[in-house]
Amino acid sequence: MGMTLLHYFFERYKKNPKKVSFREKDLGIWKEYTWTDYFEKVTKVAIYFESLGLKKGDTIAIIGDNKPEWIISEIAAQLLGAYPIGIYQDSISSEVEYILTKAESKVVVAEDQEQVDKVLENVDKFPQLKKIIYYDSKGMYQYRDELLIFFDDIFQQVSKTDLDSYFEEKLKLLNENDIAVMCTTSGTTGHPKLAMLSHKNMIFMATSLAKADPKYESDEFVSFLPLPWIGEQMMSVASALIFGFTVNFPESHNTVQEDMKEIGPRIIFSPPRVWENIASSVNMKIMDATPFKRFIYNLCLPIGYKYAELKFDKKKPSFFQKIQYIIAYILLFRKLKERLGFSFLRSAMTGGAALGPDTFKFFHALGIELKQIYGQTEIAGISCIHRSDDIDFTSVGKPIEGTEVRITEAGEIISRSDAVFVGYYKDEKATAETVRDGWLYSGDAGYFDDNGKLVVIDRMKDLMYLSDGTRFSPQFIENKLKFSPFIKEAVVLGDKKDYITAIINIDMGIVGKWAEDNKIAYTTYTDLSAKEEVYDLILKEVDKVNAQLIEKHRVKKFVLLYKELDADDGELTRTRKVRRGFIIEKYQEIFNALYTDAKDVFTTATIKLQDGRIKTFHTTLKIMFVK
Repeated sequence: MGMTLLHYFFERYKKNPKKVSFREKDLGIWKEYTWTDYFEKVTKVAIYFESLGLKKGDTIAIIGDNKPEWIISEIAAQLLGAYPIGIYQDSISSEVEYILTKAESKVVVAEDQEQVDKVLENVDKFPQLKKIIYYDSKGMYQYRDELLIFFDDIFQQVSKTDLDSYFEEKLKLLNENDIAVMCTTSGTTGHPKLAMLSHKNMIFMATSLAKADPKYESDEFVSFLPLPWIGEQMMSVASALIFGFTVNFPESHNTVQEDMKEIGPRIIFSPPRVWENIASSVNMKIMDATPFKRFIYNLCLPIGYKYAELKFDKKKPSFFQKIQYIIAYILLFRKLKERLGFSFLRSAMTGGAALGPDTFKFFHALGIELKQIYGQTEIAGISCIHRSDDIDFTSVGKPIEGTEVRITEAGEIISRSDAVFVGYYKDEKATAETVRDGWLYSGDAGYFDDNGKLVVIDRMKDLMYLSDGTRFSPQFIENKLKFSPFIKEAVVLGDKKDYITAIINIDMGIVGKWAEDNKIAYTTYTDLSAKEEVYDLILKEVDKVNAQLIEKHRVKKFVLLYKELDADDGELTRTRKVRRGFIIEKYQEIFNALYTDAKDVFTTATIKLQDGRIKTFHTTLKIMFVK
């Protein structure tokens, strides 16, 4: 049989019934739920699911922000042997339709009116759908569809009182090889696939990770990243159940930073985008700070960088360097960590994509021991991680216990462990292509350094070669560009060309603030990105990056795109990864012009408005030549 996540859940409830399992902030007040509260809600929801006919092998879909109702529904489905699948809350209705159709979900748990509408819009295409359960009733009073039910009303329909016996009976029917969750893959080349992960996969991953980066019952964790992402599943569900730490749900996306300061989390796991945004926000606030604060920042940060480099190089700082860092910590770093909500942070991890070395160094300079992990959805999120005494910014560390990692002759990273997924839901062909003889083929290129740590170069399909055969990683250059607070996104091009170019997105908030400070008038994003002064600003940032690169890896030309790259437009995945092939095809005119002597390019621009309308206009983009 083996242990399942439900066994851990039941043990937590029996061992510490009055301990706080999770908190939710609502109307400015943190509401606490004990393991007893958690257990009762999960069991009653499972009983309701069963009354709808949900059984082992069926699927339920959950869409919305991170709230207790999400994980309660997920674990309730697991108790019945059903497969829960998460849908990103910013998914458009066509994406929701694809997943509900592919998974044949019988129940949908949707947060609010917006998410319910995405389901009802195509409800005729889901003949298998039995119920839509919503947990935010705002605006729902006018809906009369029989498919709908309010989450709290479920508990009025469940009369069973002997919940322990019911749970234990269902527990006997489960085994470690049952599917615990289905997670969507990134979908950089098309529709996402549905990766099936078993209880064994999730438990192996969480326990092996904890041997390299311990988790404790007393820890606090803030759940603010999308729960469909394997990284959040790894923390808010699997690790929380196994180790019993408290999960905290912020009031909204807008209050995450303040809510985090109130909780003071001990553990944070976030993809590079979050760490990059934090670093950019610090830089933006420093730009707007008083001259004295800017002086202190510019004085202390280099001291932090130097101290971090000594740690990376495994060199002991001198007595004078220790004193310098202590003073810098007192003057700047301690307060900055407090403002970010990191005062009690013990474990900080990043994964899901490559983190630029500049961002990595920045957090270590502040005294935050950020560790890079490596993995993918198909191996339950993790295969490698830095150890506390062996961190550097070039590698992703060594394999976790029980995981083998090899490099094929073609340079591809392959892994084998008990965390390798069961397969893609109803896609045997794709499963066979991904797992061969027990080895998971990642699609990533990499190598082991002299210390046995894995270095990830880029996606195999994304590695590019200039016309003279020079190989380069576009992702590496993009990460360096994105460390600039003024650059939000960058797409580096140049495969089979004579030189490297880039399509760049400015950060509207930071560049807009810079423009206001410099008395530069603008109206829209398109207007701001076309300003001569903004081009000059970005040119300086590109020059800084080029100075760190070998000659053939330097960006020779760039354009500032008239709009932000957007997942709704198919340019990014829901996890904010660039869909490079799609972008090259969509912006073919711009791409071609970058490889001519043209100084600008005339293009027809299309922008999708929030109400779904398409706006078309003509614009001319300047092509900036970099010396």
